[in-house]
Amino acid sequence: MAIDAASHVPSARPARTLDPEADAAVEAARVGRVTGLGSRQLWVALLVGGGFLAVSLPFAFLHHSARAPSLLTAFALVAAYVAVYRVEFEFGSALAVPTQLLLVPMLFLLPLGVVPLVVAGVIVLGNLVEQAEGRIHFDQLFIRLANAWHVLGPVLVLALAGESDPNLSHWPIYLAALGAQFGFEFLSIAVRRWLLHQSYAPFSLARTLSLAWRVDAILAPLGLLAALAAVTQPAAFLLVLPLAALLRTFARERGARIDAALELSHAYRGTALLLGDVVEADDAYTGSHSRDVVALVLGVADDLGLDARARRDAEFVALLHDVGKIKIPTEIINKPAALTPEERAVIERHTLEGERLLVQVGGVLGEVGKLVRSCHEHVGGNGYSDGLAGESIPLVARIVCACDAYSAITTDRFDPDVVEALARTLAAA
Repeated sequence: MAIDAASHVPSARPARTLDPEADAAVEAARVGRVTGLGSRQLWVALLVGGGFLAVSLPFAFLHHSARAPSLLTAFALVAAYVAVYRVEFEFGSALAVPTQLLLVPMLFLLPLGVVPLVVAGVIVLGNLVEQAEGRIHFDQLFIRLANAWHVLGPVLVLALAGESDPNLSHWPIYLAALGAQFGFEFLSIAVRRWLLHQSYAPFSLARTLSLAWRVDAILAPLGLLAALAAVTQPAAFLLVLPLAALLRTFARERGARIDAALELSHAYRGTALLLGDVVEADDAYTGSHSRDVVALVLGVADDLGLDARARRDAEFVALLHDVGKIKIPTEIINKPAALTPEERAVIERHTLEGERLLVQVGGVLGEVGKLVRSCHEHVGGNGYSDGLAGESIPLVARIVCACDAYSAITTDRFDPDVVEALARTLAAA
Protein backbone atom coordinates (compact mmCIF):
# COMPACT_ATOMS: atom_id res chain seq x y z
CA MET A 1 0.00 0.00 0.00
CA ALA A 2 1.26 3.49 -0.84
CA ILE A 3 0.33 6.57 1.16
CA ASP A 4 0.52 9.56 -1.17
CA ALA A 5 0.90 11.87 1.79
CA ALA A 6 2.05 14.87 -0.22
CA SER A 7 0.31 14.82 -3.56
CA HIS A 8 0.66 18.58 -3.79
CA VAL A 9 4.45 18.32 -4.19
CA PRO A 10 6.31 16.96 -7.23
CA SER A 11 6.95 13.26 -7.51
CA ALA A 12 10.49 12.34 -6.72
CA ARG A 13 13.00 9.56 -6.71
CA PRO A 14 14.10 8.12 -3.38
CA ALA A 15 16.57 10.44 -1.72
CA ARG A 16 19.55 8.12 -2.08
CA THR A 17 21.76 10.81 -3.57
CA LEU A 18 22.19 14.54 -3.04
CA ASP A 19 19.66 15.47 -5.69
CA PRO A 20 18.24 18.93 -4.87
CA GLU A 21 14.86 18.20 -6.47
CA ALA A 22 14.46 14.89 -4.62
CA ASP A 23 15.64 16.47 -1.36
CA ALA A 24 13.13 19.30 -1.74
CA ALA A 25 10.28 16.86 -2.44
CA VAL A 26 11.12 14.70 0.58
CA GLU A 27 11.37 17.72 2.88
CA ALA A 28 8.10 19.18 1.54
CA ALA A 29 6.38 15.82 2.06
CA ARG A 30 7.61 15.62 5.65
CA VAL A 31 6.44 19.15 6.38
CA GLY A 32 3.11 18.38 4.72
CA ARG A 33 2.48 15.46 7.08
CA VAL A 34 2.69 17.64 10.20
CA THR A 35 0.91 20.73 8.88
CA GLY A 36 -2.70 21.23 7.90
CA LEU A 37 -3.99 20.93 4.35
CA GLY A 38 -4.99 23.92 2.29
CA SER A 39 -8.73 24.39 1.79
CA ARG A 40 -8.68 22.99 -1.76
CA GLN A 41 -6.55 20.01 -0.76
CA LEU A 42 -8.87 19.30 2.16
CA TRP A 43 -12.02 19.43 0.02
CA VAL A 44 -10.47 17.16 -2.60
CA ALA A 45 -9.39 14.66 0.08
CA LEU A 46 -12.88 14.77 1.60
CA LEU A 47 -14.46 14.23 -1.80
CA VAL A 48 -12.28 11.24 -2.75
CA GLY A 49 -12.28 9.75 0.75
CA GLY A 50 -16.04 10.29 1.03
CA GLY A 51 -16.46 8.50 -2.27
CA PHE A 52 -14.63 5.50 -0.86
CA LEU A 53 -16.97 5.37 2.14
CA ALA A 54 -20.00 5.95 -0.07
CA VAL A 55 -19.11 2.83 -2.06
CA SER A 56 -17.94 0.71 0.90
CA LEU A 57 -21.00 1.19 3.11
CA PRO A 58 -23.66 -0.13 0.70
CA PHE A 59 -21.30 -2.89 -0.45
CA ALA A 60 -21.02 -4.10 3.16
CA PHE A 61 -24.81 -4.38 3.43
CA LEU A 62 -25.48 -5.78 -0.04
CA HIS A 63 -22.74 -8.43 -0.19
CA HIS A 64 -23.77 -11.62 1.59
CA SER A 65 -21.11 -13.87 3.05
CA ALA A 66 -21.13 -17.22 4.78
CA ARG A 67 -17.97 -16.46 6.70
CA ALA A 68 -18.35 -16.03 10.45
CA PRO A 69 -14.95 -15.56 12.11
CA SER A 70 -14.76 -15.48 15.87
CA LEU A 71 -14.62 -12.11 17.59
CA LEU A 72 -11.14 -13.01 18.86
CA THR A 73 -9.91 -13.67 15.30
CA ALA A 74 -11.45 -10.45 14.02
CA PHE A 75 -9.99 -8.42 16.89
CA ALA A 76 -6.54 -9.98 16.40
CA LEU A 77 -6.65 -9.17 12.67
CA VAL A 78 -7.52 -5.53 13.33
CA ALA A 79 -4.89 -5.16 16.06
CA ALA A 80 -2.19 -6.74 13.87
CA TYR A 81 -3.22 -4.56 10.92
CA VAL A 82 -2.93 -1.42 13.08
CA ALA A 83 0.58 -2.48 14.14
CA VAL A 84 1.71 -3.10 10.56
CA TYR A 85 0.00 0.09 9.33
CA ARG A 86 2.48 2.11 11.41
CA VAL A 87 5.50 0.69 9.56
CA GLU A 88 6.31 3.36 6.96
CA PHE A 89 9.01 3.27 4.29
CA GLU A 90 9.81 6.62 2.69
CA PHE A 91 9.97 6.49 -1.11
CA GLY A 92 10.49 10.01 -2.37
CA SER A 93 7.40 12.05 -1.47
CA ALA A 94 5.27 8.94 -0.75
CA LEU A 95 5.20 6.26 1.93
CA ALA A 96 5.05 2.50 1.42
CA VAL A 97 3.26 0.56 4.17
CA PRO A 98 3.59 -3.28 4.28
CA THR A 99 -0.09 -3.85 5.10
CA GLN A 100 -0.20 -6.50 2.36
CA LEU A 101 0.98 -8.96 5.01
CA LEU A 102 -2.38 -8.59 6.80
CA LEU A 103 -4.66 -7.43 3.99
CA VAL A 104 -4.35 -10.75 2.14
CA PRO A 105 -5.30 -12.92 5.18
CA MET A 106 -8.12 -10.47 5.93
CA LEU A 107 -9.57 -11.05 2.44
CA PHE A 108 -9.95 -14.75 3.27
CA LEU A 109 -10.83 -14.66 6.97
CA LEU A 110 -13.38 -11.84 7.14
CA PRO A 111 -16.57 -11.40 5.12
CA LEU A 112 -15.47 -9.59 1.96
CA GLY A 113 -18.16 -6.98 2.32
CA VAL A 114 -16.76 -5.61 5.59
CA VAL A 115 -13.06 -5.59 4.62
CA PRO A 116 -13.08 -2.01 3.17
CA LEU A 117 -14.80 -0.66 6.30
CA VAL A 118 -12.37 -2.54 8.57
CA VAL A 119 -9.45 -0.99 6.67
CA ALA A 120 -11.07 2.44 7.03
CA GLY A 121 -11.38 1.84 10.77
CA VAL A 122 -7.72 0.80 10.97
CA ILE A 123 -6.74 4.01 9.17
CA VAL A 124 -8.68 6.07 11.71
CA LEU A 125 -7.13 4.23 14.66
CA GLY A 126 -3.63 4.37 13.23
CA ASN A 127 -3.85 8.06 12.47
CA LEU A 128 -5.21 8.89 15.91
CA VAL A 129 -2.18 7.15 17.45
CA GLU A 130 0.25 8.97 15.14
CA GLN A 131 -1.47 12.29 15.80
CA ALA A 132 -1.18 11.74 19.55
CA GLU A 133 2.55 11.14 19.04
CA GLY A 134 2.86 14.40 17.07
CA ARG A 135 3.97 12.60 13.91
CA ILE A 136 1.16 13.82 11.65
CA HIS A 137 -1.53 16.49 11.45
CA PHE A 138 -5.15 15.43 11.87
CA ASP A 139 -5.88 16.43 8.24
CA GLN A 140 -3.75 13.50 7.08
CA LEU A 141 -6.64 11.24 8.07
CA PHE A 142 -8.63 12.48 5.08
CA ILE A 143 -5.67 11.99 2.71
CA ARG A 144 -5.24 8.41 3.91
CA LEU A 145 -8.93 7.59 3.68
CA ALA A 146 -8.75 8.86 0.10
CA ASN A 147 -5.89 6.40 -0.45
CA ALA A 148 -7.97 3.47 0.83
CA TRP A 149 -9.56 2.93 -2.61
CA HIS A 150 -6.88 0.31 -3.28
CA VAL A 151 -8.73 -2.15 -1.01
CA LEU A 152 -11.80 -2.21 -3.24
CA GLY A 153 -9.83 -3.66 -6.16
CA PRO A 154 -9.07 -7.12 -4.70
CA VAL A 155 -12.37 -7.16 -2.78
CA LEU A 156 -14.41 -6.76 -5.96
CA VAL A 157 -12.34 -9.31 -7.92
CA LEU A 158 -12.63 -11.94 -5.20
CA ALA A 159 -16.34 -11.20 -4.73
CA LEU A 160 -16.99 -11.68 -8.45
CA ALA A 161 -15.01 -14.93 -8.38
CA GLY A 162 -17.05 -16.15 -5.43
CA GLU A 163 -15.87 -16.29 -1.81
CA SER A 164 -13.79 -19.38 -1.17
CA ASP A 165 -10.93 -20.57 0.99
CA PRO A 166 -7.45 -19.74 -0.33
CA ASN A 167 -6.16 -22.22 -2.87
CA LEU A 168 -2.93 -21.96 -4.86
CA SER A 169 -4.70 -23.31 -7.95
CA HIS A 170 -6.64 -20.01 -8.02
CA TRP A 171 -3.49 -17.99 -8.60
CA PRO A 172 -4.81 -16.29 -11.79
CA ILE A 173 -7.66 -14.82 -9.72
CA TYR A 174 -5.24 -13.67 -7.04
CA LEU A 175 -2.97 -12.10 -9.67
CA ALA A 176 -5.98 -10.25 -11.09
CA ALA A 177 -6.90 -9.10 -7.58
CA LEU A 178 -3.41 -7.69 -7.07
CA GLY A 179 -3.58 -5.92 -10.43
CA ALA A 180 -6.96 -4.46 -9.47
CA GLN A 181 -5.45 -3.21 -6.22
CA PHE A 182 -2.74 -1.34 -8.11
CA GLY A 183 -5.25 -0.03 -10.64
CA PHE A 184 -7.63 1.36 -8.03
CA GLU A 185 -4.72 2.92 -6.16
CA PHE A 186 -3.38 4.59 -9.30
CA LEU A 187 -6.80 5.90 -10.33
CA SER A 188 -7.68 7.31 -6.91
CA ILE A 189 -4.42 9.25 -6.64
CA ALA A 190 -4.61 10.35 -10.29
CA VAL A 191 -8.15 11.67 -9.75
CA ARG A 192 -7.08 13.56 -6.65
CA ARG A 193 -4.13 15.14 -8.42
CA TRP A 194 -6.31 16.05 -11.38
CA LEU A 195 -8.85 17.70 -9.07
CA LEU A 196 -6.04 19.65 -7.43
CA HIS A 197 -4.12 20.70 -10.53
CA GLN A 198 -6.43 19.92 -13.49
CA SER A 199 -3.57 17.81 -14.81
CA TYR A 200 -1.35 14.93 -13.79
CA ALA A 201 1.63 13.07 -15.23
CA PRO A 202 0.57 9.39 -15.49
CA PHE A 203 4.05 8.01 -16.21
CA SER A 204 5.61 10.02 -13.39
CA LEU A 205 2.86 8.89 -10.98
CA ALA A 206 3.26 5.25 -12.06
CA ARG A 207 7.03 5.50 -11.56
CA THR A 208 6.55 6.91 -8.06
CA LEU A 209 3.96 4.27 -7.08
CA SER A 210 5.94 1.44 -8.65
CA LEU A 211 8.28 1.36 -5.65
CA ALA A 212 5.38 0.74 -3.26
CA TRP A 213 3.85 -1.73 -5.73
CA ARG A 214 7.06 -3.75 -5.67
CA VAL A 215 6.80 -3.97 -1.88
CA ASP A 216 3.17 -5.14 -2.14
CA ALA A 217 3.96 -7.64 -4.90
CA ILE A 218 6.77 -9.16 -2.81
CA LEU A 219 4.72 -9.33 0.39
CA ALA A 220 1.48 -10.59 -1.20
CA PRO A 221 2.68 -14.25 -1.52
CA LEU A 222 3.70 -14.19 2.15
CA GLY A 223 0.26 -12.91 3.08
CA LEU A 224 -1.28 -15.68 0.96
CA LEU A 225 0.80 -18.31 2.79
CA ALA A 226 -0.43 -16.89 6.10
CA ALA A 227 -4.02 -17.10 4.78
CA LEU A 228 -3.50 -20.73 3.70
CA ALA A 229 -2.22 -21.64 7.18
CA ALA A 230 -5.08 -19.73 8.83
CA VAL A 231 -7.68 -21.99 7.16
CA THR A 232 -6.92 -24.68 9.76
CA GLN A 233 -5.21 -22.52 12.39
CA PRO A 234 -6.97 -19.12 12.49
CA ALA A 235 -4.19 -17.49 14.54
CA ALA A 236 -1.52 -18.49 11.99
CA PHE A 237 -1.66 -15.05 10.34
CA LEU A 238 0.05 -13.67 13.46
CA LEU A 239 3.25 -15.37 12.27
CA VAL A 240 3.79 -12.45 9.89
CA LEU A 241 4.27 -10.06 12.82
CA PRO A 242 7.97 -10.90 13.39
CA LEU A 243 8.58 -10.05 9.73
CA ALA A 244 6.66 -6.79 10.24
CA ALA A 245 8.88 -6.01 13.23
CA LEU A 246 11.97 -6.63 11.09
CA LEU A 247 10.57 -4.36 8.38
CA ARG A 248 9.97 -1.68 11.00
CA THR A 249 13.67 -1.81 11.89
CA PHE A 250 14.62 -1.49 8.22
CA ALA A 251 12.17 1.41 7.80
CA ARG A 252 13.74 3.26 10.71
CA GLU A 253 17.22 2.69 9.31
CA ARG A 254 16.10 3.97 5.92
CA GLY A 255 14.58 7.04 7.55
CA ALA A 256 17.86 7.65 9.38
CA ARG A 257 19.80 7.41 6.11
CA ILE A 258 17.45 9.90 4.48
CA ASP A 259 17.88 12.20 7.48
CA ALA A 260 21.65 11.95 7.08
CA ALA A 261 21.47 12.66 3.35
CA LEU A 262 19.34 15.75 3.92
CA GLU A 263 21.63 16.97 6.70
CA LEU A 264 24.66 16.43 4.47
CA SER A 265 23.00 18.40 1.68
CA HIS A 266 22.41 21.30 4.07
CA ALA A 267 25.96 20.95 5.37
CA TYR A 268 27.41 21.31 1.87
CA ARG A 269 25.41 24.50 1.32
CA GLY A 270 26.48 25.81 4.71
CA THR A 271 30.12 25.03 3.95
CA ALA A 272 29.87 26.79 0.59
CA LEU A 273 28.39 29.88 2.24
CA LEU A 274 31.04 29.79 4.96
CA LEU A 275 33.84 29.63 2.40
CA GLY A 276 32.17 32.51 0.57
CA ASP A 277 32.29 34.52 3.80
CA VAL A 278 35.98 33.65 4.18
CA VAL A 279 36.65 34.98 0.68
CA GLU A 280 34.78 38.20 1.48
CA ALA A 281 36.66 38.66 4.77
CA ASP A 282 39.94 38.22 2.95
CA ASP A 283 39.06 40.52 0.02
CA ALA A 284 35.82 42.56 0.15
CA TYR A 285 35.83 43.20 -3.61
CA THR A 286 36.20 39.52 -4.48
CA GLY A 287 33.45 38.61 -2.02
CA SER A 288 30.88 41.09 -3.30
CA HIS A 289 31.87 40.28 -6.88
CA SER A 290 31.19 36.57 -6.23
CA ARG A 291 27.71 37.35 -4.88
CA ASP A 292 26.95 39.38 -8.01
CA VAL A 293 28.14 36.50 -10.18
CA VAL A 294 25.88 34.07 -8.29
CA ALA A 295 22.78 36.11 -9.17
CA LEU A 296 23.79 36.32 -12.85
CA VAL A 297 24.66 32.62 -13.05
CA LEU A 298 21.34 31.51 -11.57
CA GLY A 299 19.48 33.68 -14.07
CA VAL A 300 21.42 32.18 -16.98
CA ALA A 301 20.98 28.65 -15.60
CA ASP A 302 17.21 29.14 -15.45
CA ASP A 303 17.14 30.57 -18.97
CA LEU A 304 19.07 27.55 -20.30
CA GLY A 305 16.78 25.14 -18.45
CA LEU A 306 19.47 23.45 -16.31
CA ASP A 307 18.15 20.69 -14.08
CA ALA A 308 18.14 21.05 -10.29
CA ARG A 309 21.50 19.35 -9.78
CA ALA A 310 23.30 21.37 -12.46
CA ARG A 311 21.70 24.56 -11.11
CA ARG A 312 22.97 23.78 -7.62
CA ASP A 313 26.46 23.13 -8.99
CA ALA A 314 26.32 26.41 -10.91
CA GLU A 315 25.36 28.27 -7.74
CA PHE A 316 28.20 26.73 -5.75
CA VAL A 317 30.75 27.32 -8.50
CA ALA A 318 29.66 30.95 -8.86
CA LEU A 319 30.00 31.43 -5.12
CA LEU A 320 33.39 29.70 -4.89
CA HIS A 321 35.04 30.33 -8.25
CA ASP A 322 37.52 32.72 -6.61
CA VAL A 323 37.97 30.82 -3.34
CA GLY A 324 41.54 29.95 -4.33
CA LYS A 325 42.50 33.61 -4.09
CA ILE A 326 42.74 33.27 -0.31
CA LYS A 327 46.03 31.44 -1.01
CA ILE A 328 47.35 34.25 -3.22
CA PRO A 329 49.38 37.09 -1.60
CA THR A 330 47.17 40.13 -0.95
CA GLU A 331 49.75 42.51 -2.41
CA ILE A 332 49.40 40.78 -5.76
CA ILE A 333 45.59 40.65 -5.73
CA ASN A 334 45.28 44.34 -4.77
CA LYS A 335 48.20 45.65 -6.83
CA PRO A 336 46.98 48.84 -8.56
CA ALA A 337 49.57 48.68 -11.34
CA ALA A 338 49.90 46.14 -14.13
CA LEU A 339 51.01 42.69 -13.05
CA THR A 340 54.34 41.27 -14.10
CA PRO A 341 54.34 37.94 -15.99
CA GLU A 342 55.46 36.24 -12.80
CA GLU A 343 52.67 37.83 -10.79
CA ARG A 344 50.15 36.94 -13.49
CA ALA A 345 51.30 33.31 -13.25
CA VAL A 346 50.74 33.41 -9.47
CA ILE A 347 47.22 34.84 -9.94
CA GLU A 348 46.36 32.15 -12.45
CA ARG A 349 47.15 29.51 -9.85
CA HIS A 350 44.03 30.48 -7.89
CA THR A 351 41.84 28.08 -9.89
CA LEU A 352 44.13 25.19 -8.97
CA GLU A 353 44.23 26.31 -5.36
CA GLY A 354 40.45 26.54 -5.33
CA GLU A 355 40.15 23.02 -6.69
CA ARG A 356 42.60 21.71 -4.12
CA LEU A 357 40.73 23.33 -1.21
CA LEU A 358 37.35 22.02 -2.33
CA VAL A 359 38.58 18.51 -3.14
CA GLN A 360 39.84 18.35 0.44
CA VAL A 361 36.28 19.04 1.62
CA GLY A 362 35.09 16.22 -0.66
CA GLY A 363 31.64 15.10 -1.74
CA VAL A 364 29.60 17.61 -3.73
CA LEU A 365 32.13 20.38 -3.09
CA GLY A 366 34.88 18.12 -4.39
CA GLU A 367 32.99 17.86 -7.68
CA VAL A 368 32.45 21.62 -7.62
CA GLY A 369 36.21 22.04 -7.24
CA LYS A 370 36.78 20.35 -10.59
CA LEU A 371 34.45 22.91 -12.18
CA VAL A 372 36.15 25.80 -10.35
CA ARG A 373 39.39 24.72 -12.01
CA SER A 374 37.85 25.43 -15.43
CA CYS A 375 36.18 28.77 -14.68
CA HIS A 376 38.84 30.78 -16.52
CA GLU A 377 39.02 28.60 -19.60
CA HIS A 378 38.09 30.36 -22.86
CA VAL A 379 36.20 28.91 -25.79
CA GLY A 380 39.13 29.76 -28.06
CA GLY A 381 41.52 27.71 -25.91
CA ASN A 382 43.59 30.62 -24.58
CA GLY A 383 42.40 30.44 -20.98
CA TYR A 384 43.77 28.67 -17.92
CA SER A 385 44.44 26.28 -16.15
CA ASP A 386 44.36 23.55 -18.81
CA GLY A 387 43.89 25.40 -22.11
CA LEU A 388 40.53 23.73 -22.77
CA ALA A 389 38.48 24.92 -25.75
CA GLY A 390 34.89 24.84 -26.96
CA GLU A 391 32.56 22.24 -25.50
CA SER A 392 35.41 20.47 -23.75
CA ILE A 393 34.91 23.19 -21.12
CA PRO A 394 32.10 22.12 -18.74
CA LEU A 395 28.87 24.05 -19.37
CA VAL A 396 28.68 25.31 -15.78
CA ALA A 397 32.24 26.66 -16.06
CA ARG A 398 31.36 28.43 -19.32
CA ILE A 399 28.33 30.05 -17.69
CA VAL A 400 30.34 31.23 -14.68
CA CYS A 401 33.16 32.52 -16.90
CA ALA A 402 30.76 34.64 -18.99
CA CYS A 403 28.93 36.02 -15.94
CA ASP A 404 32.22 36.64 -14.16
CA ALA A 405 33.51 38.68 -17.10
CA TYR A 406 30.28 40.68 -17.34
CA SER A 407 30.28 41.43 -13.62
CA ALA A 408 33.91 42.51 -13.73
CA ILE A 409 33.44 45.12 -16.47
CA THR A 410 30.24 46.55 -14.99
CA THR A 411 31.48 47.18 -11.44
CA ASP A 412 33.53 50.03 -10.04
CA ARG A 413 36.68 48.08 -10.78
CA PHE A 414 36.61 49.85 -14.15
CA ASP A 415 36.02 53.47 -15.11
CA PRO A 416 32.20 53.81 -15.28
CA ASP A 417 32.36 56.46 -18.00
CA VAL A 418 34.47 54.18 -20.17
CA VAL A 419 32.12 51.25 -19.57
CA GLU A 420 29.08 53.35 -20.49
CA ALA A 421 30.82 54.51 -23.65
CA LEU A 422 31.65 50.90 -24.50
CA ALA A 423 27.99 49.90 -23.98
CA ARG A 424 26.82 52.70 -26.30
CA THR A 425 29.33 51.65 -28.90
CA LEU A 426 28.21 48.04 -28.75
CA ALA A 427 24.55 49.05 -28.95
CA ALA A 428 25.21 51.14 -32.07
CA ALA A 429 27.25 48.42 -33.77
